[in-house]
Amino acid sequence: MLVSVLKVIQTQITSELTGFGQFEYNLDASKPEGENQEKTRLTFAGLKYNELGSFDYGRNYGVAYDAAAYTDMLVEWGGDSWASADNFMNGRTNGVATYRNSDFFGLVDGLDFAIQYQGKNSNRSTKKQNGDGYALSVDYNINGFGIVGAYSKSDRTNDQVADGNGSNAELWSLVSAKYDANNVYAAVMYGETRNMTPGSIDTGVADQEGNTIMRDQLINETQNFEAVVQYQFDFGLRPSLGYVYSKGKDIKGVPGHRYVDADRVNYIEVGTWYYFNKNMNVYTAYKFNMLDKDDAAITGAAADDQFAVGIVYQF
Repeated sequence: MLVSVLKVIQTQITSELTGFGQFEYNLDASKPEGENQEKTRLTFAGLKYNELGSFDYGRNYGVAYDAAAYTDMLVEWGGDSWASADNFMNGRTNGVATYRNSDFFGLVDGLDFAIQYQGKNSNRSTKKQNGDGYALSVDYNINGFGIVGAYSKSDRTNDQVADGNGSNAELWSLVSAKYDANNVYAAVMYGETRNMTPGSIDTGVADQEGNTIMRDQLINETQNFEAVVQYQFDFGLRPSLGYVYSKGKDIKGVPGHRYVDADRVNYIEVGTWYYFNKNMNVYTAYKFNMLDKDDAAITGAAADDQFAVGIVYQF
């Protein structure tokens, strides 16, 4: 059982200036005593000054995730074509200074933008490292329709540059759009990454037990697409249909190939929630994995279907 603890603090400093902070962590209650399974998800603090916007610093969502958030709405899976935690500014991450502005200084309703800077993090595994970088996002919402674009660019660390793919990591989210009205939620997202998305590559070498040895790397290029549609019935049922796809291009290090293209993620999720009230719901989902076994062997991704069921109580 996974327990999430969320604490949001807000204090009015003056009539125009507000201080805020957020702390969130997960605890795996299925583990025995003595096995520390706590995980800090978010911890940041900042200030907001009316129409001038807000500034915060800490462990927070990367601004690039603004584009992924539209489609990261599936019941159990989803949002994993390119977004992930501790991967540059593509998800929850450390050491980010974030400026956000809503309604463009109070002049344009629904037009929001964000600017973010991330400092270097190199004292971790290579695929979770990052150099100095920045990210931008622009989001416009009107009458239930929304569209967002995001871009990020970061230096890569010395360990990452050793793969020969260059000194920079970049992301473009070219299209991310949604419709959220009349009990309907529908969204699509397309984005590309360069030297950024983590993956595991088949080395063609086996260990003493005959298991294939996989090598971590940041994939040279990925092309990613996600889509989701949901409907909220008045009696509490919310069915969901989602699709997630990611293709890795010019992957290095595969035996017998200089470069190779391979699908990384390719699945359909069918699922539903049932809300008893605002505090409690149950959910179930099935993942139809359409990943080719040859591609799965190259990238080390799972190719099996999966099933999930759960219950959520929000205090």
